[in-house]
Amino acid sequence: MAKTTPAQFIAQVRAETAKVVWPTRRETVMTGIMVVIMTTILALFFLGVDSFFNAVVQALLKLAR
Repeated sequence: MAKTTPAQFIAQVRAETAKVVWPTRRETVMTGIMVVIMTTILALFFLGVDSFFNAVVQALLKLAR
């Protein structure tokens, strides 16, 4: 395997970076908004599930008294 010099490595990195299709500002903002929405939905879902199981456990503990 041939060794590359630091200068060659930097040149290769720049060549590969030039091939990247970067998202537009609008795409980045829309993706960020979707992440916030989905995170909120999942947080509410898990809050509901946790509250349900908490109520079940509390009811079972009351029966054990």
